[in-house]
Amino acid sequence: MGRYVARRLLQMIPVFIGTTLLIFLMVYALPGDPVRGLFGDKGGSPQVIAALRHEYGLDQPIMVQYWHYMKNMILHADFGTQIASGRPVTDVLGDAFPVTIRLASLAFLIELVVGIALGIVAGMRAGRLTDNVALLISLLLISVPVFVLGFILKVVFAFELNWLPPNVNDSTNYNELLMPAVVLASASLAYVTRLTRTSVAENLRADYIRTAIAKGLPKRRVVGVHLMRNSLIPVITYLGTDIGALMGGAVVTEGLFNIQGIGGTIYQSITRREGTTLVGLVTILVLVYLLANLLVDLLYAVLDPRIRYA
Repeated sequence: MGRYVARRLLQMIPVFIGTTLLIFLMVYALPGDPVRGLFGDKGGSPQVIAALRHEYGLDQPIMVQYWHYMKNMILHADFGTQIASGRPVTDVLGDAFPVTIRLASLAFLIELVVGIALGIVAGMRAGRLTDNVALLISLLLISVPVFVLGFILKVVFAFELNWLPPNVNDSTNYNELLMPAVVLASASLAYVTRLTRTSVAENLRADYIRTAIAKGLPKRRVVGVHLMRNSLIPVITYLGTDIGALMGGAVVTEGLFNIQGIGGTIYQSITRREGTTLVGLVTILVLVYLLANLLVDLLYAVLDPRIRYA
């Protein structure tokens, strides 16, 4: 297992370099100049603009900029400086990431618990009324856009019933984060439900389940040990990739509920062409994806004893 983890970590290096390089090239290919944007419609003198571009290294070739960015990030954990505010990007990340991590963690917990529970119930009763209701609910969640679902929940639970606040004023208050977390988790919850339902229904007809039942094992052990450990493998695969998607896909949800997290920062960085901030945010998301995929691979061996890593 140790050799496998070491090999996977080494494999992450070229993947990380390749993805960050691609992101860097895409971001700096955006039209516009962030330095000129500081002066608005009035513009600035060519001398001042040239001096600022030199200060932030924007007058250097793109590959030289990327080399300095990677060197400073790896050796000093320095993601550069935000041009508009002059703040270090690490400070911007430090303000934005905890907010989105709390939101994404709550959304992940909702899709994990509710999605798997619905999927198990539907799979155990495939073809019955419970199964059809679960499939209908998941289809509705997949079909309704996030901003529409968020607006509906705000109208019903905030303005009509007055159960939850319409906007998030305190990002540490999980009561305020509950409604945006449900909105953020809605589509993923539907996919988890369908994956779990399909996997459970398929494995119920497998030979090893019939053998376990024939041996007289209790139903709780048949379902909880034999059925679930095999049925959850495709679900765990999806959940592992969805961790990063929840954090990166929070742009609409955070804007809808006035949450000052990664989503708002990404939007502001794009509109202001703050390449340094945007690259720093996406770099952290790439690391989240890579580590989540490694964790998923390790969980395979826990769920299925037949899987062994050399």
